[in-house]
Amino acid sequence: MVSVTISAASKPPPFARGLPVTLECDANATVEDLKALIAAKFPKFYVSRQKISLKTDRSSLSDEKKIVDVLGKQGGELQVKDLGPQISWRTVFLIEYGGPLVIHPLVYHLPKLWYGQEVQHSSLQKFVYALVLLHFIKRELETIFVHRFSHGTMPFRNVFKNSAHYHILSGLALAYDVYRPKFSVTSTYITGTIRNNENFLWICTAIWAFAELSNLHTHLTLRSLRPANTRVRAVPYGYGFSHISCPNYFFETIAWAVICAMTGSVAAGVFTVVATAQMALWAVKKHKQYKKEFGKEYPRGRYAMFPFIL
Repeated sequence: MVSVTISAASKPPPFARGLPVTLECDANATVEDLKALIAAKFPKFYVSRQKISLKTDRSSLSDEKKIVDVLGKQGGELQVKDLGPQISWRTVFLIEYGGPLVIHPLVYHLPKLWYGQEVQHSSLQKFVYALVLLHFIKRELETIFVHRFSHGTMPFRNVFKNSAHYHILSGLALAYDVYRPKFSVTSTYITGTIRNNENFLWICTAIWAFAELSNLHTHLTLRSLRPANTRVRAVPYGYGFSHISCPNYFFETIAWAVICAMTGSVAAGVFTVVATAQMALWAVKKHKQYKKEFGKEYPRGRYAMFPFIL
């Protein structure tokens, strides 16, 4: 058995005023097992609210880490921090992607409410409406049936920040801009231009479909590398991974770039730039994690997100 003293990293929450407390752990107990013991002692301090760290290092200890490897056989002191109310990543994703699925139909089908007049939708607007809805329906289905998350929850307050990106930029801003009279069937911006050419719209749709299906293929590859209910990571290979670590982000950027090319919409451009910048940051981080975790096993010459560029 290993004796572990648990103290509060900051002011303890009201339901854990009994801290510090000393707990006895099995020699093979992990940080996750220790969290379960804390939750048994303080039931409202459930596992996902806890962050366990060393007293001398505030970095979070991974749940798989063995207590004996952290403190030694003699035991010692660890700190716990309350992360606040939590919400599952799956629920957050459903809320994020659900916003545009509600907002776009409201703007598209109720133009008088938004623009003070009826809008006779052009072929361009009809195509964009269908592509945007299909994109977010795909994301919802992937969230339910495909994605396996390395972390089960996040702080509840983050749902508002995360959702704002989709609800405002790809939701309200994009819908309001693209479905307005400027893009209608009688607009000079559309009439007699390539944006009113059916061949152009179908070519764009074909490129968009290629990018979306490639993105889905990448997600299925990543899913196959992680058994259910685990946090196992493995080196991804196959379609899309020959030159980059995060082809899912690369293909999503292509899909949104197509929407920009079809419409020339400022809102579409802003969303695509912001989304691409954020995905690039995530890609660089994941790329570094892959190289650190797998070392020489990780293929040399891969870039993070854009082949031969980044």
